[in-house]
Formats: sequence, C-alpha cells, structure tokens
Amino acid sequence: MGIFKRLKTITKAELNGLLDGLEEPIAMLNEYSREMEQELAKGQQALARQIFVEKKQAALILDTQALVDKRTRQAKLAIDKGEEAMAKLAVQEKLIHEKQLKLYLEQYETLKGQTQSLTEKLNELRGKYHELQHRKILLASRANVAQCTKQIQKATVSFQTDTIARGVARAEERILMMEAQVQAGGSSAFAGHDADYKNLVDDEELMLEIEKLKAEKVTL
Repeated sequence: MGIFKRLKTITKAELNGLLDGLEEPIAMLNEYSREMEQELAKGQQALARQIFVEKKQAALILDTQALVDKRTRQAKLAIDKGEEAMAKLAVQEKLIHEKQLKLYLEQYETLKGQTQSLTEKLNELRGKYHELQHRKILLASRANVAQCTKQIQKATVSFQTDTIARGVARAEERILMMEAQVQAGGSSAFAGHDADYKNLVDDEELMLEIEKLKAEKVTL
C-alpha cells in the first residue's frame, strides 16, 4: 500500500471516528451520499466508454461485411471474365474478411453482454442512491425531532420545583416588605400632619369654632 493511500485511509478512519464520537448521523448519511455519487459518476463514465467501444465494433462489423460483399462481387466478375488469378485473389480476401467478420461478431456479442451487465449494475446503484436519499430525508426528520425532544427534556430537567418555590417565596417577601414600607410611610406622614395642625390651632380657638358651628346648625 502506497504512503498516500495509507494516509488517506488513516484520515478517513479518523474522520469516521470523529463523526461517530460526535454522534452526527446526518453528517454520516451525507458522507455516504457523496460516496455513492462518486460511484455513480465512475459507473456512468465506464458505461459511456463501453457504449463507445460497442459502437466502434458495430461500425467495424459493417465495414467488414461491406468488404466481404465487395470481394464476392469481384470474384464473380473475375470468374465470368475467365480471370482465374483475379478470382482466386478476390476469393482469398473474401474468406479472410469472413473469418474476421465472424470474430468481430463474437466480440460484439461479448461487448453487448458487458454493456447490458454494466447498465443493470448502474441502474441498481441509481436505485440504491435514490432509496438512500429518501431514507436520509426521513432519518433527518427523525433526528431533528429526537434532537428537539432531547433539548426539551434537558431544559425540563434543569428546572427544579424547589428552586422555583424558593424564588416565589423571595418575591413574596419583597412584596410584603414593599407593602410594609408604604404603610409605615403613610402613618408617619399623617402623624406629622396632626402635629402641625396642633401647633397652628390652640384649644380655646378650637372650642369657639365648635360652638359657632353648633349655633349655625341650630339656626338652619
């Protein structure tokens, strides 16, 4: 094994190990898809070359058959003219081309079989590739649902009831303290006003005003 091939193998193994460690199945499926796409490309190129060779063989057969027919006509014409030497030469080349034609036909049948086999394998690979694409879509959806569910479960586990209860209790204490501060502030304010009023009005003035109001009430 060459050094570059070994490095490629090691790198690919490390990459696969990293993917397994990260548990990224979608990334792995994408890698498999890329590998199959590469195989499809190679298969299509091989099939194209095979078809090219098959067509060349078919053209060679047509050309050889045309030579056989031509030498046959030449041999008949030479025989009719009594040209024995020319007839023998034409017949000799005719027999040679017929043997070549037979060989070319056998090779052509072999090529056709190879083309058929390669076409079937390529179609099978295409079918597996399309199946992989459908499965990848389905598995990607399942992986997405599983990942979302995992995140939800993780978030749910992180919230504990005793923590929430302590938070609610602290909030309630703060509200009670705010209410107490408001109540205390209001009482002190009224007390201050009462003291101010007492300083402004003496008892004698207060009694006179009360008697005045009583008199006004009786008159009404």
